[in-house]
Amino acid sequence: MLTLVQAALLTNDVFVQGVAQAIVTECPLLDKLPFVDLNGSQLVWNEESGLGSPTTYWYAVGDTWQEAAFTPAQKTVALKILGGDADVDEFLAQTYRNPNDLTATTIVEKAKAVGYQFNQAIINGDSAVVTNQFDGLKKILGTSGQRLIAGATGATLTLDMLDQLIDLVKPGKPDVLVMSRRSRRKLKFLWRAAGSSYEMMDAFGQRVFAYDGIPILVDDNIVDTEGNETGITGTLLSSIYAVQFGMKRGLVGVTNGGLTVEKVGQLETKNANRYRIKWYSAVALTRSIGAARLAGVNGS
Repeated sequence: MLTLVQAALLTNDVFVQGVAQAIVTECPLLDKLPFVDLNGSQLVWNEESGLGSPTTYWYAVGDTWQEAAFTPAQKTVALKILGGDADVDEFLAQTYRNPNDLTATTIVEKAKAVGYQFNQAIINGDSAVVTNQFDGLKKILGTSGQRLIAGATGATLTLDMLDQLIDLVKPGKPDVLVMSRRSRRKLKFLWRAAGSSYEMMDAFGQRVFAYDGIPILVDDNIVDTEGNETGITGTLLSSIYAVQFGMKRGLVGVTNGGLTVEKVGQLETKNANRYRIKWYSAVALTRSIGAARLAGVNGS
């Protein structure tokens, strides 16, 4: 599986490469998220829901052996249509010093808007609230065992809470922790108070902020104004997510054909050419214990 940028680099269309890079710049999760490219309109996979329950797994000589196959649960995620139109005025295109730069700039700006929508939906997507949107991590995790509550009315973040969140994702550790800027500031405060370092070197020798060796991603779509929900009464709260990536391991992006830019052509009602950015896409949590959420973190 390839990330969005990696897939774009396989094409000779430099125009599309530029759009893909613009979205990743604005949406840090996309830089980590692997994508599954489908032939159809939905991703279907099986997740084990039970390993079978024979009377025993231990036998004496001559015993009759019992068969008990594992029980699969079929999961499905359907692609959604994300996109937007960008109009380039013909007068400006003709009188602009470099028409290609004007067109590219216009499309990049629209691509950023599309990117914001995708990134927002990774966290907060809810098809019951926004028609035709895919469900994001907040809804997928719901009130399952993968949601940890900081406090019934909100509570201050502690390192113990973060350790509990990390332990919900298994086996191994999460690939990233995703939080708001406020939560990151609080985490830095806790680490300074403990006299510990909160930086690490990534594969390219760059310093990144990390906790327990897990890189921290700041996502502005994780707000500090979350309110009442099941099990929590309060306001001005936030969440932290622990995420693994990969098919049958954790979170993946799903697409058919990847990101595309097409020229719709000259408009009838105004002196402009229209370009359409389209992305048949969604996200899927392909293993229920591949992600977790700490909800109810306040700002104190």
